[in-house]
Amino acid sequence: MDTRTEYDSMGPVQVPRDSFYGAQTQRSLQNFRIGEEKMPREIINALVIIKKACAQTNFESGKLDGEKEKIIESVCDEILAGGLYDDFPLSVWQTGSGTQTNMNVNEVIANRGNAVAGKKLLHPNDHVNMSQSSNDTFPSALHIAAVKSVKEKLIPALDGMIGEFLRLESENEGIITVGRTHLQDAVPIAFSQEISGWRGMVQRCRESVCSSLNGLLSLALGGTAVGTGLNSPEGFAEEAVKKIAKITGIPFVSAKNKFHALSSKDDIAFCHGALRTLASDLMKIANDIRWLASGPRCGIGEIKIPENEPGSSIMPGKVNPTQCEALTMVAAQVMGNDVSVGIAASQGNFQLNVYMPVIAYDFLQSVTLLSDAVRSFTKNCLAGLTANKAKMEENVRRSLMLVTALSPKIGYDNAAKVAKEANKNGTTLREEALRLGFLTAAEFDEAVNPEKMI
Repeated sequence: MDTRTEYDSMGPVQVPRDSFYGAQTQRSLQNFRIGEEKMPREIINALVIIKKACAQTNFESGKLDGEKEKIIESVCDEILAGGLYDDFPLSVWQTGSGTQTNMNVNEVIANRGNAVAGKKLLHPNDHVNMSQSSNDTFPSALHIAAVKSVKEKLIPALDGMIGEFLRLESENEGIITVGRTHLQDAVPIAFSQEISGWRGMVQRCRESVCSSLNGLLSLALGGTAVGTGLNSPEGFAEEAVKKIAKITGIPFVSAKNKFHALSSKDDIAFCHGALRTLASDLMKIANDIRWLASGPRCGIGEIKIPENEPGSSIMPGKVNPTQCEALTMVAAQVMGNDVSVGIAASQGNFQLNVYMPVIAYDFLQSVTLLSDAVRSFTKNCLAGLTANKAKMEENVRRSLMLVTALSPKIGYDNAAKVAKEANKNGTTLREEALRLGFLTAAEFDEAVNPEKMI
């Protein structure tokens, strides 16, 4: 491999000649050959947004000259447009502060800027990292990436699912089916009511996720190494964060307590808890749907879902609820990620949490998986879901729990006797109620009306 010599405070390092990263990135590549998980691009972009805002602020305060500021901005815009992707190769499993990724970004911006300028103009630490520390830029990038990913990916996906449930509610108005509790038959329910329960779960989770973003709007930037703001000019944090808010269109603010912002990861853990709750409800919805679609002849079979692909390599004609399975696996992964995020948030010592890369990776993976799975489930399952009206009607007629409507007329014990006799004899509730002499035919028909029971 063709290399060039780069230098840092520890001495010379051989770096690939065609790369824009430098010595500290190369040392990280050599020292952390762990796994295949790379630092998410969302974190890289968030750091680049910070570098752009900081360069603007440092220029306005007179700390950075205009030529350097313009070059830094230009390279930041290039990266945000999708460029230089291969120059950010670092593993998630690195220093827990994210220092090596922060320096990776600093080095790429400086070296690319120098190439654009045609001269040695920028230094990664002195200019790109001016007024900053990895200890305040990385947690700030974590918050920026988290909020952007939720707003840009997850919320639109949830809105699409909610819209599909609303359509299904309207389409299935008036269809009566069997309610079920404890996996046993219960009293009737409108199918639209059952769907509304699913919709309500997603809507409530959407509200919780959005509410949980509030804490992430506070950024640690300006705290530098330990929260004291050493080497960060007075007013720098507020001005830089205003620029970040302008660049992103999100109302980020400078954290009032920088010591908390650097040392605690409670806000990100709280937000991921909302993602875990969403995962729990999505698993319940997917399980309900695959149970109701089970069959086609020996299961419940009250709904039909799209037949998207063959379900078996040995059983011809078999079709499986694959979208439900994919969504529930994603839910399981998100629940596992929540354990990791919770443990990571509880760690770190004194003035800094040093588990931030894994928190970033797991949080952003959860958002991406949930967003993609919700879109897939909405498009490939919900959009083609239909009620098997004949099966629902048959099950309602056969349900013994319609007897609940008789309790006010003949008492709980007599109603239970009617249900048990009907189940034992294989007869209907009507036949047993009349045989036992509890009601006349007209009285039974007046009392047991599924339409009135929902």
